[in-house]
Amino acid sequence: MQLDWLTITAQIANFLVLIWLLQRFLYTPITRAMAKREARIEERLADARKQREEAEQEGRALRERQQDLDARAEEVLAEARREAEALRVRLEQDLRKEFDEKRSNWQEHLEEEKTELIRQLRKRMSDQVVKVVRRTLADFAGTDLAVQIANEFARRLETLEEDTKTRLRDAATRPDSTAVFESGIDLPDDARNRIAQAVRDTLGTDIEFDYRTEEDVVLGIRLTLGEETVEWSAGSYLKKLENLVRDTLDAAGMSTPKPEGQTNG
Repeated sequence: MQLDWLTITAQIANFLVLIWLLQRFLYTPITRAMAKREARIEERLADARKQREEAEQEGRALRERQQDLDARAEEVLAEARREAEALRVRLEQDLRKEFDEKRSNWQEHLEEEKTELIRQLRKRMSDQVVKVVRRTLADFAGTDLAVQIANEFARRLETLEEDTKTRLRDAATRPDSTAVFESGIDLPDDARNRIAQAVRDTLGTDIEFDYRTEEDVVLGIRLTLGEETVEWSAGSYLKKLENLVRDTLDAAGMSTPKPEGQTNG
């Protein structure tokens, strides 16, 4: 069998041309397209990985932020609870203090009203007792009684202590010295004369006399000579009676606080 080298050579040339054509127009574009596609796929995968990593980072950041927010919210709530508790305690203390002050003021005001009421009642009762006694004694103060008062006053002048008489004599010797006689009733002339004579006998001098009527000098006479005063009257007895009434009210639990340093007369 003879070989046709020309044909074989032509077939080999055709095959090589076919290979070149396939390489040039088919394999190379396909590989390029596949490489580009693979590159795009890889790029997409890289983008996806990158987005996933970014998403994971954002998720972690969000979780951390949420944890921070939760922790901060818990701190805020705890602080709010502490402030609310402190406010409640402070309000309770303020209310209790205000209530105690108002109760103290109310009790003090009530005690003041009670004290004032007792004081007025006590004074009114003692005044009424003394007023009744004064009125009763005044109703019996006739002429005979006035003379008896003058006689009793003259007797008491005679029984004065010597130092008292000396002071009265000294006061009588001063210029323009006047003996002022005060009585709860209008003294008749005979009673005035009796008193004037007793003063002259006691002092040993003649001075001017001034007679006056004073309501507080009950059934008695008050002699004022300069700065010296001598009194004999039922007023002192009425004063004792008034003190007795007040002491009786005190014993009955109707006493009132006395100012510092004050004592019963």
